Amino acid sequence: MQTEVLYQKEVKEKITKEHHLVVFNDNVNTFDFVIEMLVKVCEHDVIQAEQCTYIIHYKGKCAVKKGNYQTLKNMSEALSDAGLTVEIN
Repeated sequence: MQTEVLYQKEVKEKITKEHHLVVFNDNVNTFDFVIEMLVKVCEHDVIQAEQCTYIIHYKGKCAVKKGNYQTLKNMSEALSDAGLTVEIN
């Protein structure tokens, strides 16, 4: 019986689709503001937020967080309300 429960848990974890929260570059928001929002909303540390912000600036976008859809949806709404351009993939 124990083996069956473990197997069902493994299968469920594999079926759960992982999503990515992507932030796009714009000509409106400052580096400091984007960093502040990534720290506040996505719970990044400052160094991680800075790295993502540079990637956003130079590459045009960056996947700043991965996880389940509902968690990322809440983060997406908060970042969008703050004026950032975001999408969930």
